Amino acid sequence: MASAADGWKDVWNPDLYGRFREERSRPFFDLLALVQPVPDMRVVDLGCGAGSLTAEAHRRLAARETLGIDSSAAMLERAALLARSGLSFRLDDIATFGPTPPGAWDLILSNAALQWLPDHPGLLGRIASALPLGGQLAVQVPANQDHPSHRLAHGLAREEPFAEALGGYSRGKPVLDPEEYSVLLRRIGFREQHVRLQVYLHELGSAAEVFEWVRGTLLTDYERRLPPELWGRYLGAYRERLLATLPGGRPYLYTYKRVLFWARR
Repeated sequence: MASAADGWKDVWNPDLYGRFREERSRPFFDLLALVQPVPDMRVVDLGCGAGSLTAEAHRRLAARETLGIDSSAAMLERAALLARSGLSFRLDDIATFGPTPPGAWDLILSNAALQWLPDHPGLLGRIASALPLGGQLAVQVPANQDHPSHRLAHGLAREEPFAEALGGYSRGKPVLDPEEYSVLLRRIGFREQHVRLQVYLHELGSAAEVFEWVRGTLLTDYERRLPPELWGRYLGAYRERLLATLPGGRPYLYTYKRVLFWARR
């Protein structure tokens, strides 16, 4: 949903992603609470998805202008229905977002999108250059890579026949530790900041719902790289291993760690 690299295939499914809409929105509203509104804000949301949270940010901040950017046409088809005066959406690659023109935005917002991109020091440095003095940055990224739901996905990708089809690709760890973000924000010129790691506890109906959760997000990275016949095999093997690993019982308590940070230049 964030980056459209060479050969990128749009496999995002708005309905599947939106199945856990309430749970996924909690970090967004915690992030938005860190923002300090100013009159007539100009806001850009990097990785806006289907746009409902972008529209909510526009409303709550009483922004003059809000632009949502995403690389998924499927997601933006939904977002377009929310467009109105002052609120617009654009198909674009946030990997190439930069200061055009410099200082065009008062707030750069990104919720659960930058984890798809590498080199966060370089990325955040480039993003920061689009902010004027006093401009704000608010970012939330998942940091749940040590949960079985994530570890099993990456481990399976390193096994045959998937490893060969993926060309050896397995998702690394683009998300930094919270203290690394704190130091980075200071080094690239932010004079105020708030950085935290937060655990969200989601009460899901059963462990099987974790499979549906991950299928709508993390697993898309492998879906777009695997041929359809292997993708079906990967998905089945992942589900089997996941359900054999996670405890049974209802509800299933899915712990999900996320890094939230806000900073002002």
